[in-house]
Amino acid sequence: MPAAAIQATARPTAQAAAIATRKPEDVRRAWIEGTEIALLDAREEGPYSLAHPLFAVSVPLSRVELLAYDLLPRRDVPITVYDDGEGYAEPAVRRLQGLGYGDVTLLAGGLAGWTAAGFEVYRDVNVPSKAFGEWVEHHRHTPSLPAAEVKALIDARADLVVLDARRFEEYRTMSIPGGISVPGAELVKRVHDIAPDPDTLVVVNCAGRTRSIIGAQSLVNAGIPNRVAALRNGTIGWTLAGLALDSAREERFPQPSAEGDAKGRRAARAVADRAGVGRIDAAGLDAFRGDGRRTLHLFDVRTPEEYEAGHLPGFRHAAGGQLVQATDEHVAVRGARIVLADDPAGGGGPRADMTASWLAQLGWEVHVLEGGVAALGSESGPDRRRLPPLPDVAAETVTPRDLLALLEAGEAAVIDITRSPRYRAGHIPAAWFSTRARLSETIGRLPRGVRPVLTCGDGTLTRYAVADFAGGPAPLLLEGGTQGWVAAGLPLSTALDRLGPEPDDVYKRPYEGTDNSAAAMQGYIDWELELVAQLKRDGAHNFRVI
Repeated sequence: MPAAAIQATARPTAQAAAIATRKPEDVRRAWIEGTEIALLDAREEGPYSLAHPLFAVSVPLSRVELLAYDLLPRRDVPITVYDDGEGYAEPAVRRLQGLGYGDVTLLAGGLAGWTAAGFEVYRDVNVPSKAFGEWVEHHRHTPSLPAAEVKALIDARADLVVLDARRFEEYRTMSIPGGISVPGAELVKRVHDIAPDPDTLVVVNCAGRTRSIIGAQSLVNAGIPNRVAALRNGTIGWTLAGLALDSAREERFPQPSAEGDAKGRRAARAVADRAGVGRIDAAGLDAFRGDGRRTLHLFDVRTPEEYEAGHLPGFRHAAGGQLVQATDEHVAVRGARIVLADDPAGGGGPRADMTASWLAQLGWEVHVLEGGVAALGSESGPDRRRLPPLPDVAAETVTPRDLLALLEAGEAAVIDITRSPRYRAGHIPAAWFSTRARLSETIGRLPRGVRPVLTCGDGTLTRYAVADFAGGPAPLLLEGGTQGWVAAGLPLSTALDRLGPEPDDVYKRPYEGTDNSAAAMQGYIDWELELVAQLKRDGAHNFRVI
């Protein structure tokens, strides 16, 4: 990064050592120039979703250790952290420094400093990907059909297929009647077998707009002979039109034939080449791994089942459609280098090629791994987070059965620091909910003389959280977390009387689930439609469309 772009200015803090600051202008310049920088929002996801810079990534103070190593694999990458005056940014900087990151600064003036500089802020989450989808439709005029027209075609038994480009779990929750689950990166690989007749209309849907647009445009870019259309506004548009959705469907894409697979490979390869996607072999991957000046992310873009059965060492799982839809959940460093793997036997493949074609247009340096990769070996099993070592802090623990006795005697109170949706789904009876960042406040509200006991899903976060109490009385930790409680045969509760104020740790997405209000859904669609104008005002995105 140019010297002007990384200049940091020290300012005094209450801590022993001053924390440097980086100007908003320098962060934005790095985005435009394509040099590496990460801008992290230390607030919970709720406040983050209300206003943040375009490429800012949500890394709440409560979850720094759980997210940092995967999002920020290079320890000397420039990192800038901000909040909006809540006091989370400085401790987040200290925490990142403690994890070994050497170039961590505060954003001068925080979020207010960004807006005072005249720069755009965005609401919602996964904004770069969603804004890019609107950018694609705006420039390529991606064809779409309204819900009423698609419903009329279905009722008339017209020659069409409806392909749902979301994750299978989302498809099972709610889907267009007769739709088939074909997650985004699978579309070009599978469509030649699903719709072999060129007269068949192919309709692609998601919950809102982005994956419908990107999925439909993927098929257009791949040059399939069929007429293609996105379902305008996805399942939201379907619901707002007063139409009923299905649930609990299991229809998934078929295995491709040899001919269909060959067609998909040729088409996807041509699209990736047009987008300027790089190609490397095992030797190229070794060279990238040895380049300490660049952040490197390795992703396997196949289905979760394929990944678990066998994958290349060091590659995280990120199904291709979701990697395009939510890049900021996997990569925090704008300007990072990305390598994608598909078929571990042959290296490349249509899912990697199509995913890479979109990432390249989103402004990333992206390469597909192919050729001679068998020498890299193979691993099996589910994807696992990379976590820092547990803090070297003595922590007193309690077994589930002993905790039950303490609770029955009124001598302990459980505080659950898991994410609020998991708390709502089931928690230890009478447990309080708290984010980790507000844990001291929650403990302060407990009755006098009651010993606080921390829990979370598997107990991992509590092991990091106990280090926050170094030098003072620390809470007990439940062995094995809430999972250990369940394994001991003890019950959970769904009562919400100790949830406290409405949690802000998770943004309620108006396109997921079946209980969203019509106003929230329409507001979300209206927001998406405004993104192109906002991107034009912003001018720092580096998006391009082939």
